[in-house]
Amino acid sequence: MGGVRPRHRQVADEALVRTLFEEHGRAMLAYAQRLTGDRATAEDVVQEALIRAWKHPDALVNGKGSVRGWLLTVVRNLVLDAVRARNARPKEVAESPATVAVEKDHADKVVNSLVVLGALDQLPDAHRSVLVEIYVRGQSVSETAETLGIPPGTVKSRSYYALRALRDLFTARGAGMEGVA
Repeated sequence: MGGVRPRHRQVADEALVRTLFEEHGRAMLAYAQRLTGDRATAEDVVQEALIRAWKHPDALVNGKGSVRGWLLTVVRNLVLDAVRARNARPKEVAESPATVAVEKDHADKVVNSLVVLGALDQLPDAHRSVLVEIYVRGQSVSETAETLGIPPGTVKSRSYYALRALRDLFTARGAGMEGVA
């Protein structure tokens, strides 16, 4: 006997949804389309409203006001919920070939690093060691002088001549490295 009741309930629920759609479907669709401006979206909203009615049939019977009023309120709430959800997410931007990357490609940095390291290898050890201490390890002139055991004035002059030599290397190669040296 337990299996008969769910089948009876299912038939009654299907009849309820069919009746609701026959009596109120056009009004719901017109209202949803007016709110959304799109027929396909309006149809989805009406379908969802009918599912809500199917899930909560007691709201139709025991609710205050008319059934159509309840259904139209559900339609309005569904549309508002969709708008709120869309506004809560960041705006989606379609990718296109014309879209310029916001940040340079990581590969550019890798290539630039390799070019700089190759150029550093061409410098005399005294000049290279000064640049490594100052620019790679981030030491000050006085810290570099202490690390290398040379006077601060020598650190300044070696870094000047080393940077000039690097600039000349890049110019001679036409290396076009923006932001380097």
